[in-house]
Amino acid sequence: MKKLRWAMDGGFWDLDVSTPVTMDGVARPAPPEGAVLPLGLSRGTRLSRPKQIDFMQRFMSAPFVPSYSGHPSNGGNGLSLQRVLTFSFGENWFTTLLGQFNVQKFVSSIRENGLLQLSDSSWLQSIRRHLGNKSLYALGYCSELLVTPDDTVLLGLEAYGDNKTPRKKVVFHHKFPNHNLTAEAVWPGLYVDKLGTYWELPLSMAVDIASVCSDSGASYHLCIHNNAGSPKSFETNGQNHGVPAALLPGLCVKSAFSFKKNIDIWRSNAQKLRMVQPYDIFSSSPHILASAIIGGVASASIGDNAVDVSQGFRGSFQGRGVKSAFLADMFASVSFSAQYGNFQRLFLDLTRFYGRLDFPSASKILSGSTRLAQDMYNNQRPDMEAVQAICPNASFSLQQQIGGPFSFRVDSQVRVDLKNREWPICVDEPIFAMEYALQVLGSAKAIAWYSPKHQEFMVELRFFET
Repeated sequence: MKKLRWAMDGGFWDLDVSTPVTMDGVARPAPPEGAVLPLGLSRGTRLSRPKQIDFMQRFMSAPFVPSYSGHPSNGGNGLSLQRVLTFSFGENWFTTLLGQFNVQKFVSSIRENGLLQLSDSSWLQSIRRHLGNKSLYALGYCSELLVTPDDTVLLGLEAYGDNKTPRKKVVFHHKFPNHNLTAEAVWPGLYVDKLGTYWELPLSMAVDIASVCSDSGASYHLCIHNNAGSPKSFETNGQNHGVPAALLPGLCVKSAFSFKKNIDIWRSNAQKLRMVQPYDIFSSSPHILASAIIGGVASASIGDNAVDVSQGFRGSFQGRGVKSAFLADMFASVSFSAQYGNFQRLFLDLTRFYGRLDFPSASKILSGSTRLAQDMYNNQRPDMEAVQAICPNASFSLQQQIGGPFSFRVDSQVRVDLKNREWPICVDEPIFAMEYALQVLGSAKAIAWYSPKHQEFMVELRFFET
């Protein structure tokens, strides 16, 4: 589930994608071929996966946390249960052991061997033998050390009993007064492309520095990313196709600058219920808001990931064993948000809608507009590919309170395919979620979401999403 927040910051900065495929619950998106967006490592406020599960065990009486990542027949892991053990060494050092048990593989093995027809003693012995199967288990180790109030180091290790490659991660965070610095090394790194296929990269290293986001104003972003080794398809339910060029070995430097403007069209001044705390303080003010972002981005690549494209301001060089490319472009985003209700009453006191139009490539729009103008000037039928090129990427989110702290939410993208005359506009990658607002924490929620396209289900915590 992408972090499609109510805050109108466009689809260019928040990159983390929640997924139950890995123990830490995160995958990074791979940019499409010839695209310079998305950027870097920028992520929103998020607890690590072990800390989320520890919170659910302690304060939500959840002995196990379930997840689902595709049917095993399609390469997925099926239904799994997770539980965590925590070890705290003072106030600055936090260590966890996250265990995962694959319930679906266990039940399938019992059915295949016909254990239900055995006697009680034989049945129990077979159950113990199947529980000893290492492929049913996975173990994740995570250690987070607060070196100083502004410096954090995170070490992670994932080991799987079904002979999957162990996953290792080292992350360093530093908070400057007006910037955030992140350095990360993951081997192998997990990426997901536009079609939903997961890819493993033997070694992924990145350094990212970004200005602290504000409600309105300018911001900038710089990321240095290095890939090593040949990527391979991860065993999931996605369809296998060509490797994204951005994941090929090489060094890439990206830089972006943007300006954001928020406009309050209307905000309610009506009196709220006295002595009644909202279920979420960030969802307690009816409003109608609009936002716009415009910016520019440049990318320079050296190595196999340097691919010359036909869009944008570009250049390429290929020498003896050296391959490089440069690409610059502009992007923009327009969004709209509306809310009714204060989220204080027991029933139907919150209705929220969020819509966003992203224009990731100004050069692509300019090229498509030029081709359309030429077709109109020559009295020719408009080229559908040119019309498609000027169409923005659309996404929306709708949330409705059902009762008390429970609300239902739908996130989706809208895809335009003019070649399909019967259904030129369709809903793409819908995600259905049930949210439970943790009222005592001011603005926190437990979310259980399901993605029909990827066949993934996950329960997670999110804090301070506006």
